[in-house]
Amino acid sequence: MPVEPLAQKEIEERLAELRGWSLDGDRLTRSYRLGSHVAAAAMVVHIAQVQDELDHHSDLTLGYNTVSLSVNTHSVGGAVTALDVELAQRVEALAPAHGAS
Repeated sequence: MPVEPLAQKEIEERLAELRGWSLDGDRLTRSYRLGSHVAAAAMVVHIAQVQDELDHHSDLTLGYNTVSLSVNTHSVGGAVTALDVELAQRVEALAPAHGAS
């Protein structure tokens, strides 16, 4: 089944359910603060595993004690799709285990 871009209204509805996530241009974005650099690095590894499971990858940035993600779907011209929302939901689900806020 081909992936289709989400309408602006649908993006807004889905973002309302994703604490801390926002739309920045044509990308879903979120930054997390963690207790240490090691905790942030561990979260990056966990996110990378989820991205491989979904076969959908974000721009992922590791800072000293921060992790930032930015994602859209390149195969539909860089629009936001259900794949992006699913990745955001999965990251939100794993973040508490890493102490991310």
